[in-house]
Amino acid sequence: MTPQTSTAETTRLRSILLDLARHQDDLAATEAAVTPYWCPCPPSVLGHRTAAAALRAQADLVA
Repeated sequence: MTPQTSTAETTRLRSILLDLARHQDDLAATEAAVTPYWCPCPPSVLGHRTAAAALRAQADLVA
């Protein structure tokens, strides 16, 4: 594997991780939006937000 290929693969991996993080944020937002304001958010919202944060942290480590 050449350094150029490695850089391209690293960039692609980072992009995939960030796409997955955005998807997790979207899921959290969708679930939170259907929850009445007087009710606590379902635990899955926190789970999606935590997953998004972990994916972004991993993407930063790859970069």
